[in-house]
Amino acid sequence: MSTNPYPLGLRLAGRRVVVVGGGAVATRRVPALLDAGADLLLVSPLLTPALQTHVDAGRLRWAARRFVPADLDDAWLVQVAVDDPVAAESVSAAAHERRIFCVRADDRFAASAWTPAVTRSGPVTVAVLGGGDPRRAMQTRDAIRDLLGAGKSPLPTPPVERVAPAGTPDSGDDDSPRPVGRVSLVGAGPGDPELITVKGWRLLTEAEVVVADRLVPGLLLDELRPDVELVDASKIPYGPSRTQEEINEILVDRALAGRTVVRLKGGDPYVFGRGGEEVLACAAAGVPVTVVPGVSSAVAVPAVAGVPVTHRGVAHEFTVVSGHLAPDSPASLVSWPALARLRGTLVILMGLKNLPAIADTLTRNGRDPATPVAVIQEGTTPGQRSLRATLATVAAEVRAAELHPPAIVVVGDVVTTLTPPG
Repeated sequence: MSTNPYPLGLRLAGRRVVVVGGGAVATRRVPALLDAGADLLLVSPLLTPALQTHVDAGRLRWAARRFVPADLDDAWLVQVAVDDPVAAESVSAAAHERRIFCVRADDRFAASAWTPAVTRSGPVTVAVLGGGDPRRAMQTRDAIRDLLGAGKSPLPTPPVERVAPAGTPDSGDDDSPRPVGRVSLVGAGPGDPELITVKGWRLLTEAEVVVADRLVPGLLLDELRPDVELVDASKIPYGPSRTQEEINEILVDRALAGRTVVRLKGGDPYVFGRGGEEVLACAAAGVPVTVVPGVSSAVAVPAVAGVPVTHRGVAHEFTVVSGHLAPDSPASLVSWPALARLRGTLVILMGLKNLPAIADTLTRNGRDPATPVAVIQEGTTPGQRSLRATLATVAAEVRAAELHPPAIVVVGDVVTTLTPPG
């Protein structure tokens, strides 16, 4: 006789959790475990770029090898994120021997614990178990999310009709052409998962394929249906990355196969997000595209750090530029001398590496060295850090504080507008 699972909220702060596997499933599950404060050990010979970002930031420890039973010593929970049933069973056996609950991505009925479908609304977390049916759990979860966030009908919507891959029993593998799918370029916002737009979230819940950058809020990936194909299109500065041409090919290929594709980007798709290149690639292939603007980090991150990019009587303009190329680079399209002569606010994205040269160029071309500067790392996320300096001191202070990308630099008198005197 089957039994119902016992629902429980695990308080994992400071407790060891082990994730075995470094692929797409781990990429989706790790952010929620980090959000819960778990002391996380990741065991895998290889990692996705998104997981490597967490390692580089010191959010988790990585054992770059295959699993051994001793990895579970002192663990409270283990998540098996591999699709090899033999390897997964070896982890299950080690967990069973140590009486540690084990979640398995390859076979939920062989696991001792299930990961529920989750939605979050402020301090409220709702977890739904569907009796072993992930789709049922997701439909119910989405209905509850609508009810919490927008007051919509709590009735579950019908499942999205799937197009089976060619050659599978349900594909109707005949000569009739399949309808072309669609691509949606969705801005996920600056880092807080609640800052995605309502339309962006709806399209994400309908997606069959999600192509995600490293800067998208990880908790959004945790809420995807288990049958969604997640493609990690991370572009880590100065590290391994997928080329833009590869990403374009993936979008077009999946859409032409009849799939519903979401290209999920941090911030806004068109603000240094190469969304225009992806639209052109899809248009050339006859793939329809929907663009969903996102909350741009250029204004949102300064705002949450107490810096308005404009303020009456202080700044009547703000300029957003990319600092990924040094001011003296022949490839740079930015006129830094002209920017130095402006009186308004200057917002610099992707400029941390070149910040010493940028600050020097601005001051040499007329900007006052005493101009206030704010640098905000990982804005709107739990890892947010910020400092305030001047153009003359900011490079040294950033180096001393060991700030790292992603970070936003704001130059201008607005930096001190909301700072209390003294």
